[in-house]
Amino acid sequence: YNHYIPAIVKAITGKEEFLTAYTPYQAEISQGLLQSIFEYQTDICQLTGMDASNASVYDGATAAAEAVAMCKERKKNTVIVSKTIKPDTLEVIKTYCRGNGMEVVLTGEKEGRTHLQGFAPDDSIACVYVEQPNFFGLIEDVSALAEVTHQAGAKLIVGCNPISLGILPTPASCGADIAVGEGQSLGIPMGFGGPYLGFMACKYDLVRKLPGRIVGETVDQKGQRAFVLTLQAREQHIKREKASSNICSNEALCAMTAAVYLAALGATGLREVAVQCTSKAHYLATELSKIGYTPLYPGAFFHEFVTICPKGAQNALDALEQADILGGLPLDENTILWCTTEKNSKEDMDKLVAVLKEVG
Repeated sequence: YNHYIPAIVKAITGKEEFLTAYTPYQAEISQGLLQSIFEYQTDICQLTGMDASNASVYDGATAAAEAVAMCKERKKNTVIVSKTIKPDTLEVIKTYCRGNGMEVVLTGEKEGRTHLQGFAPDDSIACVYVEQPNFFGLIEDVSALAEVTHQAGAKLIVGCNPISLGILPTPASCGADIAVGEGQSLGIPMGFGGPYLGFMACKYDLVRKLPGRIVGETVDQKGQRAFVLTLQAREQHIKREKASSNICSNEALCAMTAAVYLAALGATGLREVAVQCTSKAHYLATELSKIGYTPLYPGAFFHEFVTICPKGAQNALDALEQADILGGLPLDENTILWCTTEKNSKEDMDKLVAVLKEVG
């Protein structure tokens, strides 16, 4: 997503002592880097409402797949995945599950949202994965899904857009057991697909299954505040083939970028970004509907939405390209997924609508 990045983010993360993707092994000479990761973990916990966070994983899709793997138990090897999640995330989950013996079952979908009908208690269900907002930008009823999931004795994993948490309830408050997501929107520039940031957070009862590094706070021999890599007995370099994950690295620089971004904006700033994103998306949706680009799905959405294109999706996108406008994502021949952020001005959106009005 094309979000505004405060200048202070690059100024701090550009310092050469922070240029690493790793967690340091010698805590006594790496307190600065360890503290930056600890601050990132704290931010993610506050953002999601969860109890513990790791030092990050490679990207949002990896985070989702690792969360699914966390939930596997001896007799629980089925993961229920919503049909409304991002297609690339679904493919990564399938790849992980193919390797560890888990079965992926897709839910139903009704009007662009996860359809709860058909969920029933089943001893083989390990977890349910849903995204908030979902791939179509729609707001899911996570609380209702959490209730059904827990009745089935399974864990609920919520993949969330971190910017949306400026105005939406936290995953923890909705009943989620694990929260994951793609952190690119937290101050990381668009870069042809990466490097990006996968964040993971969970309840305390799952922390020993959490993959990757975890930085903890303690005191040294002098009683001074200090930071260390903690709970390492659960990791693959100690637990070997019995570890819940083979991930032993992270995206430390991207994680620090997210921490600096969140510190620069604060709670009020993050809320303002979220409000601008959703306000502009609703403005654009309203203007598009006036020229025949009606919404495909009813109901609340965040900053993405799908419209039906009266003259076909490709004709609309070709016209926008001729006007030097990068259009939305075509989902099929007749629908487009649109997105706005705080960087899209009213003039930008009005120009887009004017071009499409000429197409008809």
